[in-house]
This record gives sequence, structure tokens and C-alpha cells, in this order.
Amino acid sequence: MPKHPTSKKIGLFLGPLLFLIVQFLPFEILSEKADTVIAIGLWMVCWWITEAVSISVTSLLPLLLFPLFKVMSIDDVGANYGSPIVFLFFGGFVLALAIEKVNLHRRIALTIIKKTGTTPNKVILGFMIATGFMSMWISNTACVVVMLPIAMSVISLLMNDADGFTKKDQNFALSVMLGIAFSANAGGIATVIGTPPNSVLIGLLENEYHIEVSFFKWMLLGLPISIILITIIYFVLVKWMFPNKGLVFNASKDVINTELIKLGKTSAREKQVLVIFSIMVFLWIFRVPINSLIPGLGLSDTMISIFGALAFFTIPFNLKQGDFILNWNDTQKLSWGILILFGGGLALANGMSESGIIEIIATSISTSQISILLMAALLITLMLFMTELMSNVALTAVLAPVVAGIAIGLNIPLLYLLIPVTIASSCAFMLPMATPPNAIVFASGYVKIKDMARVGFVLNIISVVLLILVFKFFVPLVF
Repeated sequence: MPKHPTSKKIGLFLGPLLFLIVQFLPFEILSEKADTVIAIGLWMVCWWITEAVSISVTSLLPLLLFPLFKVMSIDDVGANYGSPIVFLFFGGFVLALAIEKVNLHRRIALTIIKKTGTTPNKVILGFMIATGFMSMWISNTACVVVMLPIAMSVISLLMNDADGFTKKDQNFALSVMLGIAFSANAGGIATVIGTPPNSVLIGLLENEYHIEVSFFKWMLLGLPISIILITIIYFVLVKWMFPNKGLVFNASKDVINTELIKLGKTSAREKQVLVIFSIMVFLWIFRVPINSLIPGLGLSDTMISIFGALAFFTIPFNLKQGDFILNWNDTQKLSWGILILFGGGLALANGMSESGIIEIIATSISTSQISILLMAALLITLMLFMTELMSNVALTAVLAPVVAGIAIGLNIPLLYLLIPVTIASSCAFMLPMATPPNAIVFASGYVKIKDMARVGFVLNIISVVLLILVFKFFVPLVF
């Protein structure tokens, strides 16, 4: 059994110790209730950063500590774990399970790569577009797991050709691997269900501020940002950092065709999943017009998500044999821990609001003379570089309520500040531990930390500039 890291051992005891120190100080920092929430928040942040225990287990702390220390009743705390946004993401997870179970994601990815072409740079672009598109609907980890063996098959052709594994070949391999990881991170920005931080934000806005951001409205903003970011990543990789000019190989077409032949013709199961998937996307995009056409329908994004989940479990593929696309045993693979993490993040945000912390932040910011643009730039930079070191979901859960208080203090619409700051949490490109996609491609052996850090730092800076522009021009245009 591997040795337990020292950081986790320290974190395990430091979390509760910080809680006890703040909770039993001989003086008040803000107020009795606010101090308790700060103490619980510090405990959670400490365990989230060090991962002393699973980040999902940490997210259960409010369920015990908020009622125990009279911050909120157990009913009020528990309501956060059953928030509609939790079930929206649950439906998204079930959709991903169905797509993965019938291997539809692999077929979509291979088809996109085949369509983009077989010259080295077009192959890289194909991998990136395919990964980015799939990341909009299924977990970015699953996307990379699917793409990696296909990419490694293409790279192995270069290693075994007549001239061996040259510098240009190495650059191609680096571009493919980093392109897959970074596109998975950027692709999730495009939809509400694409990456958990998006849903944490949507849940906060609905629960605390009664602001609804529809699936379509988010996509209207998120998809262009995702496309711009993937385009920037492509040009930074192939034109600047790792050029492969003059590299020629044609066998990649054979690899892609071979993989597609292995999959065979599109199966009836894949077609059924594709139909349900298409209906869900159609309803998400056209929900508002549908509601206006049918008064009183009240269709919500969460209802559409649950409709899709139920369809996979209840519409028979073969009624005679009792065969369905999904059965409950399939949900063993579902990321239940992330759903609990949503609840814990929403509960912490609720506690910060109930105890007056958000109001105090808003008041103190409103009396300061800081520039709105400077504050936005600082918050975006803080979120982006901190997410290199800790879970972006946990970080969003902690920072989003604080940013909301700052936005109130600056007297600007919450969405203007919260959206770019939340999107920044998906722009971690520097370190292997920042995101699972980064870690997976690093483990492939083709990527060194220095290469990832060098490209990642450039992309981080570009992302900060892009998100400041999003704050200044794009969010006000959409919202």
C-alpha cells in the first residue's frame, strides 16, 4: 500500500484545528454566526486543498456542523443537497453514461478526426475539435481516456517510421497530447453540464439570488468562448511552441479508418441514444420558445435533464427481453461524489449569506475606491492560478459567494463578474495535478512538466486577457 502523503496527514488535523481556533476565539471577528461559518469554511477549504479526505466527504461537513452550531436547521441545509441544479447535473451524468455505454462518444470522436483531414496539423486539430465537442456533454476525464489510445496509435506510427522519432515527431506528439488535455478543459465551458463549476454557479444564482440562467443562454456565451480558446490553444501549440513544419505521414488515415471499422456500423443502441440525446439538446436550446408557445408548461432545464435520464432507463430497447439502454447497476460508475460536492458548496454559500458575511463583503467593497476593471482582473487571475493547485469545483464553491458579495458592493450585475471568474476555473493549463485531463496526458510519457508549464503559463495569461474582455464586452452583450 502506498505511503500516505504528509500533506494529507497535516491537513487532516489542521482543518479541525483551524475550526476550533476561530470558533473559540475570545473575541468576535464579525459576529457569532458569521465566525462559525468562517470556522467551518476554513475547515472545508483546508481539507479541499490538501485532499486529506475525499472532497465529496468534506462537502458533508455543513450537514453536521451548521445545525450543530445553530447556523441553519438540518432541513434548510439538506435542501441544498437536493437543489434542482444537482438533478440537472445528475441527468447530465446519466446522459454521459448512456453515450459511453454504447461507445457513441468514440464513434463521434473518430468521425470528427476523419473529417478534418490527415496532414499533421489537421490531425491535431481533429483531435482537439473532437475532444472539445465531447467535453460539452460527457466528463472531460472520459473524453481524454477515449482519445488517448487513438492518439498514441498515431504517434507510434511516427516512432516506427524510417527516420525514427525526430524533433518534429516529438513536437507533433506534444501538440496532440496537450491539445487533447487542454481542449477537454476548454470544451466544458460551452454548456451548463460540461463541467461542474458551471453548475455550481448556476445553483448559487438560483438558490441565493433567484437568477435563472437557461441552458441556451449559457451556451450562447460559453460556446463562443470555448471555440475561441480552443483556436488559441491550437495556434499556440502548432505555430509557436511546437511547430512540425515539413512533417509528412499518411498512415494516420489508416489508423482512424481501422478504429472505425472495429466499431462496425452504427448500432441500433447507438441510434436510440443519439435520438434521446438530440431531443434533450433540442429541448434545452428551445425551452423558452416552447414555454411561450404552451402557456403553463413551465419546462425547466432540470426537468429536461430528468426526462432524458428516465428515457434511458425506461424506454425499452428490446421489450420482449426486458432490455433497456441503462439499468440501475450502470449508475455505479456515476460520479455521485460530485453531486454531494454541489450540495456542500451550495450549503456553504447559503451559510455565508444567512450569517451576513456576503453583506459585510458587499458593504466593505462599496466603500472602497477600487476600479471595477482592476477588481475583475484580480479575481479572474486569482481563480485561474489557484485552480492549478486545488479542485476547480471546490474553489468555485468557496469563491463564487465571495465574488457575488464583491459584485453587489461594486454595484454591478452579479453575472458580469461571476461568469468570467467561474470560467477562469476551467482554464488550468500549467500543471499535471490541475485537472484530470492534464494528469492523464502527463502519465502517457510524452509530456514533461516543463513543457506543460511553459505552454500552460502562456495560455493562462492569454486566458486572463480573454476573460477580462469577456467581462468588459461579451457578458453585458448576452445578459
